[in-house]
Amino acid sequence: MNKKFHQQSLSERLKSLELQANLSPEDLLAYQYEGGLDAETANAMVENVVGLYSLPLGIAQNFVINDREVLIPMVIEEPSVIAGVSFMAKLARAGGGFKAGITSQQMIGQLQVLDLSDLQAAADQVLAQAGQLLQELEEFQPNLVRRGGGPIDIETHIFNETAAGAMLIVHLIVDVKDAMGANLVNSMLEYLAPKIEALTGGRVHLRILSNLADRRLAWARSHFPCQRLAFDDYTGEQVRDGIIEAWAFADADPYRAATHNKGVMNGVDAVVLATGNDWRAIEAGAHAYAARSGQYRSLTTWSVAENGDLLGSIELPMAVGVVGGATRVHPTARANLKLLGVETAAELGSIIASVGLAQNLAALRALATEGIQKGHMNLHARQVALAAGATPEQVEAIAAQLVAEDKIQLSRAQELVAQWNGNNND
Repeated sequence: MNKKFHQQSLSERLKSLELQANLSPEDLLAYQYEGGLDAETANAMVENVVGLYSLPLGIAQNFVINDREVLIPMVIEEPSVIAGVSFMAKLARAGGGFKAGITSQQMIGQLQVLDLSDLQAAADQVLAQAGQLLQELEEFQPNLVRRGGGPIDIETHIFNETAAGAMLIVHLIVDVKDAMGANLVNSMLEYLAPKIEALTGGRVHLRILSNLADRRLAWARSHFPCQRLAFDDYTGEQVRDGIIEAWAFADADPYRAATHNKGVMNGVDAVVLATGNDWRAIEAGAHAYAARSGQYRSLTTWSVAENGDLLGSIELPMAVGVVGGATRVHPTARANLKLLGVETAAELGSIIASVGLAQNLAALRALATEGIQKGHMNLHARQVALAAGATPEQVEAIAAQLVAEDKIQLSRAQELVAQWNGNNND
């Protein structure tokens, strides 16, 4: 009988990936030592390198996104996340999988203009010359324009009262195509700054990309057949309604919303990290977007469909790329992009949003039924067993006993390891 993916050994899983995703032997090597990164490459990436730091890389299963089967690499140290999203993806598959997309690939760059006597007149001057400025920027970035991207628009925003006095903020809107876009946008802002100073007579201070990428929103939605939600003594209707009630709490209360959205980001960040993208930028954009109404709220929405199924959706800024930066420098990031089968940033963003929605459902389902600790502690017991010195061959048995005794403690795990080793030495 064929083993399920989670039942396979490490070597068997790599062989499965090779067969399912058409990975080359070179691709597989990236999974077999220190996350595929060597110290010399790391030394060229950041300052003061002394070594490498590894995190687990797992594969989420069962995802169907826009009618395509996808194996999803996730880099995360927290137990239960990969298992949770894989199971929720299985439920979504029964309802046709996830539909997902991106609104655009536009990013916002900001210029802070100070020392102006008449902010409105300065803003009018900038807008009057916007067409000429955009044309010059196209000539400054011809390669981006050839790829179908480039500068899109220029906007102005006036702030009359700030701690630094009145200021004019100029927004440059840029279609960055398949790049994350920070370097592209920042270089265009540097080019634009002296021209804005000449037009306004002011002083351009900051020139920087905004991580609130609200023109570059990823969305995903799915419906989950009500009968598939049932388990143990819980009916599908009970689980569905409990999930919606739990979501309503998060959407109403910022204290709950913070933890709710952290759960969403458990899934999102894990894929962002796996593909060499900037998880800090994604976190900042997501949380700022969650507070766009003036109150911090849920990034997801849950409701009942006309036929009684559970409907879920998510929307959040998604400034990720598939070209440039660590996505091309880090060997494992390259292998993971190949595993995902993505060629565009839009495809990658759609996948990440789908994973975020699945992870949110996994957390809400647990919270609304048996409680978050049951599944989490089963996996936490494995970490405790490892911390107690259990060998890979001992971990499962010792973790199972810790759970059975309801005593997931390091001291008890150490006793069990000692007992195991003593018995084996007899």
